[in-house]
Amino acid sequence: MTLNLAILFVSAVLVAGVYATMSYGLALIFGVMKVINLSHAGAIMLGAYVAYVLIVGLKMNPFIAAVVVVPPLFFLLGILLERVFVRPVRKAPPIASLLLLFGVWLMMQNIAYIIWTGEVRTITTPYTMMRFNLGAVPINVNRLAVFLVGVFTLLALHQFMTRTYLGKAIRATAQDSAAAKLAGINTDQIDMVAFGLGTALAGMAGALTALIYAFDPNFGGSYMLKSFCIVVLGGVESFLGVALGSLILALAETLSVLWIRAGLQDFVSFVILVLALLVMPGGLPELFQRRFAVRQR
Repeated sequence: MTLNLAILFVSAVLVAGVYATMSYGLALIFGVMKVINLSHAGAIMLGAYVAYVLIVGLKMNPFIAAVVVVPPLFFLLGILLERVFVRPVRKAPPIASLLLLFGVWLMMQNIAYIIWTGEVRTITTPYTMMRFNLGAVPINVNRLAVFLVGVFTLLALHQFMTRTYLGKAIRATAQDSAAAKLAGINTDQIDMVAFGLGTALAGMAGALTALIYAFDPNFGGSYMLKSFCIVVLGGVESFLGVALGSLILALAETLSVLWIRAGLQDFVSFVILVLALLVMPGGLPELFQRRFAVRQR
């Protein structure tokens, strides 16, 4: 029993790296632009298909394709989406951008159906079946590599947001867009960059996830739900909070197989999302602040 729990725990930690990578972009876009980006699911799905073309069609190294090639392509896609679809409705009621980006998601989905059909596809690499043992716990090399990419992404984002002028401008715009504009920051440009970065992260997450799971044009919807749950749990103020929320969700889903069928893992996400919204709408940071305030008294 102890060994089974250890295997489940390690599996949850590795899955958390994937969840965190696909949630960073959603948190970044909402934090800066206050836009609920439903096209996030489409970017995840297209990231998987672009990785398929690069790895299976062009025989590219899977991690070079997913980490080096896909993000710049999707950064440009994000800039295009922001300029064409998001910017014209920025001053409209929030429902306008919500419905518009939902429509963009459906467009992406149908484009994938036209190009690749609805056939379920997989990406098999030399790392897919490679394993090693950590004690008595088997570790899949592919999943470990994807997890390490997630950790590296977290560290790189932290350095970018805290050490660079552009990162500080993004944080300032997220905290108070009007004040940032008065300070001389071009907030329109920051919005464009934030949407591009968020889309790049979503595309990279889709490419990495495709190295582990099968996918089709419907791929991305359930992962967007998980990303919403993670952002609610971790809050939009900190990428570290997103990483912690990813770990909590991955642990809850993985350990839930001890009590419910594996196919009901999305149900676990729904339950956690509802409970988080009811109990701590500000996420874990707000909960920690409350606890700290109580202790101070």
